[in-house]
Amino acid sequence: MPTSPFLPLPPGLEIVSVQTVDDLLIVHVVSTKMTSHCPLCFCAAPRRHSQYTRVVADLPCAGFRVQLILHVRKFFCDRADCPRKIFSERLPFLVEPWARMTTRLCQAIQAIGRATSGEVGARLAAQLALQTSPTTILRRVMVLPIDSPGLVAVLGIDDWSFRRGRKFGTILVDLTSHKVIDLLPDRTTETAAAWMLSHPEIEIVSRDRGEEYAAAARKGAPQAKSVADRFHITKNLGEALEPFLDRNKVSLRFADEAESAAQGQGQASPPQPPAPGEIRPAPSKKEEEGRLAHRQARRERYEQAIALREQGFKIADIASRIGVHRRTVERFLAAPSFPEKKRRRAERTKLEAYHPYLWEHWQAGVHNAAHLFRELTALGYTGSYASVYAYLSCLRTGSCLPATPVQPPVRQLSAKQGRFLFLRSPSDLEPEEQKDLETILSRSGELATVYHLVQRFQEMIHHRRAQLLDDWMQQALDCPCPELHRFVTGLCQDYDAVKAALTYDWNNGVVEGHVNRLKLIKRMGYGRADLPLLRQRVLHAL
Repeated sequence: MPTSPFLPLPPGLEIVSVQTVDDLLIVHVVSTKMTSHCPLCFCAAPRRHSQYTRVVADLPCAGFRVQLILHVRKFFCDRADCPRKIFSERLPFLVEPWARMTTRLCQAIQAIGRATSGEVGARLAAQLALQTSPTTILRRVMVLPIDSPGLVAVLGIDDWSFRRGRKFGTILVDLTSHKVIDLLPDRTTETAAAWMLSHPEIEIVSRDRGEEYAAAARKGAPQAKSVADRFHITKNLGEALEPFLDRNKVSLRFADEAESAAQGQGQASPPQPPAPGEIRPAPSKKEEEGRLAHRQARRERYEQAIALREQGFKIADIASRIGVHRRTVERFLAAPSFPEKKRRRAERTKLEAYHPYLWEHWQAGVHNAAHLFRELTALGYTGSYASVYAYLSCLRTGSCLPATPVQPPVRQLSAKQGRFLFLRSPSDLEPEEQKDLETILSRSGELATVYHLVQRFQEMIHHRRAQLLDDWMQQALDCPCPELHRFVTGLCQDYDAVKAALTYDWNNGVVEGHVNRLKLIKRMGYGRADLPLLRQRVLHAL
């Protein structure tokens, strides 16, 4: 029969028969060509020698796996000077010599491998009726040819991590075509410079503020213009702002204005009943000793964490050494002093609904627990006398009443929150954020000066005003802020690249996007992401 539209075959091949065995579709195919060409001398050979069968897998059809039984012929090569006397006919558009699957099936498996990983790809292939294994998928990806990057005029370079904080590699992106052109096994100056030396046509190198890539650009592409990434410049400015704002954290504290004004005018408020969470009997001597012992042990762990951090230990190592969770260590390190534990709220009791009644009678002078218990029982109270007695004891001793007037609630902005208020444009802030910013700037002239300098720098970056950079750097040095002085010193060390960033439109945004995709591809590999395989998957990613 001729070829089926559901199973197209190249010209010269016909389907002889089709049979089904479970979920397998077996198709017998024969060649109808009268002659074949020798693979060495390419001469037509009409004389047949014999025939044999080849079993190859093909793309599935209607949910069935397809197996082709190819009846392939052998021919005599009659050319006297050809070393090949007998050869098998070739089916180049269907299957390669010695292959066990058709070319189109191989391409489908390669596409699955390029879009997924070996393990995920094998599970996806099973859903598509493709019988393959994770190793086969990866092997097909590894044989994909890598095209030459060609001429690279604008190069974007950045690092990425094999293992975070331990081992790094380098990604290279052609910023003109937005394509990844290579992955390097490390981020050393020598490796990056050697790659750049092989591409003397590079005109622009967009990079971060790291010294490794700056030195690589100077050494490997001296003819190119280095452009510092504007995002990293802004990030460096924010990192300089955080210690400055932390030093002025008093100005980042906000109290409730209404209650603060009431306290400032000295208005006396009537006594209020204690909150349910404040009502608890005084602890026994044994309980108090246990609490103090636990607090002392916790304080010792806090002091150990601070000491180990000053010695340079990482958070995970500190947690392992002192025997606490790493989140506890993070809370210890973030606290300005030893963090006291907050008292837990007392459990809800049956007496809680009668607290206003007891408080009213207590203020009226009725302090007898038995009398009040009988009145509550008449009102429907079903709890115990001990609860009533404990509540009145708490009122009598004053242990549940605050010893000092309640301070107004305080809202403290962190240095990171203040950093974003300073870096963002005023038009992008919410009304509450704008109000907080105005309050902060009104409290300190130094804060206001630094804020205006930061906004001017952000405007320079957004509008590419490189001609204003020198004046801004001088004004920042005149400002009495040592953190800005250090930031300006860093700009001076990379002055040409920073000025180029305020002149050209090139940046590392595309590179950062490819780094994000690389991380996804690496994590999808289930540990099978060594550089050769990872390089293939990144360069041939769909």
